[in-house]
Amino acid sequence: MKSLNYILALSILFLVGCAKPISKFTFSEEVRIAPISINFENQSQKAETYEWDFGDGNTSTDESPSHRYTGSGNYLVRLRAIKEGKVTTSEKRVVVDAPEICLVELETEMGTMTIKLFDSTPKHRDNFIKLVEEGFYDGLLFHRVVNGFMIQGGDPNSKNAGPKKRLGSGGPGYRIPAEFVDTLAHVKGALAAARTGGPSNPEKESSGSQFYIVQGRKIPSKQLKIYEAQKDIRYTESQIDIYTNQGGTPQLDQGYTVFGQVVKGLDVIDKIAATETDGDPPKGASRPKTDVTMKMKVIK
Repeated sequence: MKSLNYILALSILFLVGCAKPISKFTFSEEVRIAPISINFENQSQKAETYEWDFGDGNTSTDESPSHRYTGSGNYLVRLRAIKEGKVTTSEKRVVVDAPEICLVELETEMGTMTIKLFDSTPKHRDNFIKLVEEGFYDGLLFHRVVNGFMIQGGDPNSKNAGPKKRLGSGGPGYRIPAEFVDTLAHVKGALAAARTGGPSNPEKESSGSQFYIVQGRKIPSKQLKIYEAQKDIRYTESQIDIYTNQGGTPQLDQGYTVFGQVVKGLDVIDKIAATETDGDPPKGASRPKTDVTMKMKVIK
């Protein structure tokens, strides 16, 4: 009898040890609009390792990973739960909607910025989207960086440029008519179009591709009132708050077209702006000594 019980016990242990793992997971059911990070909760049982496929070409072996979807889509997520060669798989679909506003993701080795493009500047918006989708900006440099002022890029001649090559004069061969909007200002994170100055450009037309992103400095409210009087403009409470607490370059307002705003990644601007450059003109060109390259995509 004892022998029989012993055999039964061994059989139970063997069956338990041979049991297949159970694959199961869940995630937040809240509204999902690109770009978005989704936390996946692993509810599997009896598994030792995990293999995730997020449906967008990315994978993970973490137990309960977080994954960032940069674009809209209907993604089939698979989780493989594994134990001693035995595998079970569960699947769920993640639907990510496109943003109602147009967003561009600008990636650098120092971090990623998400930029909102303004509908009130349609010529600049549409041209920027066109160039981004063509891959025009991929591999270009932030070729001019002035700490406390701005970071500038978009010169096609900067791609694979040698360390001593002077940059800043390149473009796609056309200009864009200025689109000055009273409600848009050079607050920190503003995306604006570069342009040539002087009598050769009386209409203040924008470069077809070169842009800058404002870093700036904090501006006292008294100074903002002076700019209002000089430029015959009125800043909103929100703009005044950003200018005084985060910074900007109000001296450029109504002189250069602002057509977007960094909505995520303001710290990346500071990191790029802090890079060591070859010096200010005339001895240098404010070009970073270590190249800062960019890559962009439109978030749809």
